[in-house]
Amino acid sequence: MPPKRPGNRPTRGRTDGTVGVFRRAAAGYGFVRPLDAPAGDRSADVHIPAVAALDAVSGDTVRVRISKARDVGRPGAAGEIVEIVKRRTTRFVGSYFEAAGQGWVQVDGTGFARPIAVGDPGAKGVRRHDKVVVEMVRFPTHLRDGEGVVVEVLGKAGDVGVDTQTVIHEFGLPGPFPDEALDDARAQAERFDESIPTGRRDLTDRVIVTIDPVDARDFDDAISLERVERGHWLLGVHIADVSHFVREGSPLDQEARNRGTSVYLPDRVIPMIPEIVSNNLASLQPGKVRYAKTCWIEFTGAGVPVHAAVEATAIRSRRRFTYEEVDVFLADPDTPAVEMIPEVRSLLGRMRDLARILRARRIARGSLQLEMPEVKIDLDRDGRVTGAHVVENTESHQIIEEFMLAANEAVAEALKAAEAPFLRRIHAAPDPRKLRQLTEFVSELGFEVDSLESRFELQRLLEMARGRPEEHAVHYAVLRSLTRAAYGPQDDGHYALASDCYCHFTSPIRRYPDLTIHRALEVVARGRRPPADGLVQLGGECSDLERRAEAAERELVKLKLLNFLKSRIGEELDAVVTGVEPFGLFVQGLGLPAEGLVPIDTLPDDAYRYDRASHTLAGRRAGQTFRLGDRVRVAVARVDTERRELDFRLVGRGRRPRAGVRDRRPPKAKGRRGPPKRTPKGKPKGKPKKGPRGR
Repeated sequence: MPPKRPGNRPTRGRTDGTVGVFRRAAAGYGFVRPLDAPAGDRSADVHIPAVAALDAVSGDTVRVRISKARDVGRPGAAGEIVEIVKRRTTRFVGSYFEAAGQGWVQVDGTGFARPIAVGDPGAKGVRRHDKVVVEMVRFPTHLRDGEGVVVEVLGKAGDVGVDTQTVIHEFGLPGPFPDEALDDARAQAERFDESIPTGRRDLTDRVIVTIDPVDARDFDDAISLERVERGHWLLGVHIADVSHFVREGSPLDQEARNRGTSVYLPDRVIPMIPEIVSNNLASLQPGKVRYAKTCWIEFTGAGVPVHAAVEATAIRSRRRFTYEEVDVFLADPDTPAVEMIPEVRSLLGRMRDLARILRARRIARGSLQLEMPEVKIDLDRDGRVTGAHVVENTESHQIIEEFMLAANEAVAEALKAAEAPFLRRIHAAPDPRKLRQLTEFVSELGFEVDSLESRFELQRLLEMARGRPEEHAVHYAVLRSLTRAAYGPQDDGHYALASDCYCHFTSPIRRYPDLTIHRALEVVARGRRPPADGLVQLGGECSDLERRAEAAERELVKLKLLNFLKSRIGEELDAVVTGVEPFGLFVQGLGLPAEGLVPIDTLPDDAYRYDRASHTLAGRRAGQTFRLGDRVRVAVARVDTERRELDFRLVGRGRRPRAGVRDRRPPKAKGRRGPPKRTPKGKPKGKPKKGPRGR
């Protein structure tokens, strides 16, 4: 908090006014999103003029006094910030330069219009154009420049690894594990000898396999499947028993909770749990005895679940498969290209058959199948972008997805039946107002639909759009209509999955909520009731840390793509419109997932009218209407790596072949991913590709 000063002093200890998160625009004004506003709903945002923003910066939690008057020409409330409740951070990353005999740092992005004075930084040996971390001593206002001190030099802008360090510091991502956590992990390693203790069922003779990405570093789920009496299926979903090594309240647990999730950046992984545990002790490596929490689910021959149970087990995986190997098998079950023993070959065949049955049942109950192209950037050994490729959601991915979904739902139902409070994965139903706007939008595209407030009508719309030129427009619009999934103890269900009760159980190596579910199961198994205290707060913390990780990943992908494109001015690419605003179109490349702005003044000469409800910019001339999801051809016009801005210019319209992309078939999205962002989303090396893990 900056020092108190006359005329611009935040009021402390207030209980009146609206509390929310502030976002500052490049022009100085900003908006406050109330903390209790529904996800994705901007109608409650409070406009804050630059002169009324105090020294708040983007991400700060602030208290706002609502003005009686409304802004001329703007819907919604306006107000002034009267208190900085909580700073998001006091450290920022920027570029150092010197002027007028003094050192300055221009903070990256558009959050600070003017540079920050840093005095004499000689003690840090900083040089011009270095990327540095600056600790803010006095935040800037519209009347006064900010002051800070350089606390760390990251290196010269553009050097290998500097972009990654920039994002790590900017988002406050975790650094090395503290000694206490590492000592705890080493102690766990010394105690573990692969023996099977009393109370843990021995499944080492079962045929169990793992299926993961080729570059996976840890294996936290394995599968067994048998046909039992009456033609039923017995599915075993074996999940790494991380709770055996990470005891509640231990140094490992405290650090895992602080991190909340592993962070999968394009060129590295920041794990939630030290590698001693995550990549070894708890990892279900083939041929080794490993402890698991096994969720047994019995299905009828038609895929109806009739019984489920969870127990502590010990397993020994027979085979580690990659998705690509399983796809080769599925294309030809008799193929000699993938070596495996007959028992494993039979298991894969059973897995394929049951997964198809479960998928059909899930779709029949109303689960949404959103299909969006997912593009992963390719990096060289130094972390520089070399290209991109489409990530294909093949049947091998879908097999694992169905089994993970089934286990997550079965565990949630079991905890609910035991009347145990637990951390659910919640996806609230969309705002009916947004669904009415969506109905109007798709009707303008030519789709005859009834009210999309019915999930089955929404599902029918997605099916109608599949394969048509308007497919992207429809799917982007649907995504924008949905809320964002979160964690909490509330019994609100999961809309996208059409599930009344759902949780995350299958990835305790990389997600803290899953670890809490494992512990809740242990408490219930002992005939006790898990405590409910603190679950709301824990859910909020885990949701925030998940969003921080996702935002950091997007920002680093954006930085890497900007550096890749700054020497490619004029290069053309096919793109899709991901956002429509009064000032232009946001578009994202189909072959290279760079997202940028086509300014309205660079569009074909016309008088354009912006319609928020239909996501369109409509000119008066025929053919001069641009809407969400349109395919366009653009060229790189401007790249500003300091402000992290990318401008395109429009070259053409319509569908064209995707140049430079190796795979041609767009993948099927794995559940609701949230509304399209202004920054591209890449998929990091080593990140699990199992859809339900992010649902």
